[in-house]
Amino acid sequence: MTRSSEAGAGYGRLFLDREFRALWAGSALGTASTSMAGLALGLLVHAETGSAFLTALVVFGPSLAQLFGASALMSAVDTVPPRMLLAASGAALAIAFTAQAAFDLAPAGRLAIVVCTSVVLSLASGARWGLLADVVPANRYALARSAMNVSVGVMQVVGFALGGVLSVLWAPTAIFWIATGCSAVAALVSWFGIGSHAPRRSGRPGFRATWAANTLLLRQPSTRWLLIALCVPNGLVAGCEALFVSYAPSAAASFFVAGAAGMLAGDVLMGRVLTERSRRVGTEWLRLLLPVPFLVFVLQPPIPVAAVMVGIGSIGYAASLGQQELLVAVTPRELTGQVLGAESSARVAFQGVAAAVAGGLAEIVQTGLAIGLLSLTSIAVSVMLIPGLGRAVHSGPVGQPLLHQ
Repeated sequence: MTRSSEAGAGYGRLFLDREFRALWAGSALGTASTSMAGLALGLLVHAETGSAFLTALVVFGPSLAQLFGASALMSAVDTVPPRMLLAASGAALAIAFTAQAAFDLAPAGRLAIVVCTSVVLSLASGARWGLLADVVPANRYALARSAMNVSVGVMQVVGFALGGVLSVLWAPTAIFWIATGCSAVAALVSWFGIGSHAPRRSGRPGFRATWAANTLLLRQPSTRWLLIALCVPNGLVAGCEALFVSYAPSAAASFFVAGAAGMLAGDVLMGRVLTERSRRVGTEWLRLLLPVPFLVFVLQPPIPVAAVMVGIGSIGYAASLGQQELLVAVTPRELTGQVLGAESSARVAFQGVAAAVAGGLAEIVQTGLAIGLLSLTSIAVSVMLIPGLGRAVHSGPVGQPLLHQ
């Protein structure tokens, strides 16, 4: 069966598999909890400090901790049963959100809690994406990843919208209790819905094993350029999003909802509508679509206009789906979890870097101008990456294992 005919079968066929349902539900619940909690955390810190820098740092900065997981511990995702890692990550989030809700913490204390859980989440992402590559056939991976991304988009819309409504009715700390419940259910779904899978390879996880594979990954032109493209342009746009609360605190939830809706539309387009060939072409255009609409913030448009532009631009996040599909194709199975986890963690970590830069920039210039400068930089990086990505795609046969090149 060809890829296009598999895609034609739609998402419904994927949900016949119990493990895929568990992966999808666990991811959806986790996204809903982190979206609500992230908005509550940003509103809480902004109300206490009034600082754009601290607000951006506490919302996106903890993602930098995922870089530690990727660089020091990511080998664990291929040497430890994935069910254990996924259930543990849900439990860790539940404990963290309980602490955020139950204690009157200073911003530094709240940041420390999220930093610790971010390390666990980095390992969970590797376990999730590695297991997904095992659960579904290779010729349905793009469709399955699209379905997972759709759950992220939908749950971000739900999480941010619900968080925005509840923040009007309740104190932000109350939202953390709902996030705690979602995370606890996610842990149970992962534990009881995912089967017992043997590790993909033997050996002791640790810094040396992690960096042996990371070095191999970075040496390959095909993966090196893909990693840069997956991390830098997207991260700069995430820096724009880190300034939403500072730009318009009362309208931040609408911006986040619009962005999540745009991401959802893009994922459906890439995973459900386009074929493999058209995804490769569409990826190039979507990479350039992503940052352009954010330039409008320089003009201080009305909130509805700005929200629409955020939604249009966020469709461009779907370019990562085509790039991730290619990354899976050139990665050997015994490193799948680590490579996909490293990609996810590096991408999230650079979002944290960009958020910190964005927050610092907004302390110097007007917030709308800071968003415009970040989006302009993202455009420039995307254009500069075109030759390298072209060489990467044609550097060798797709599917040739990295360990044998």
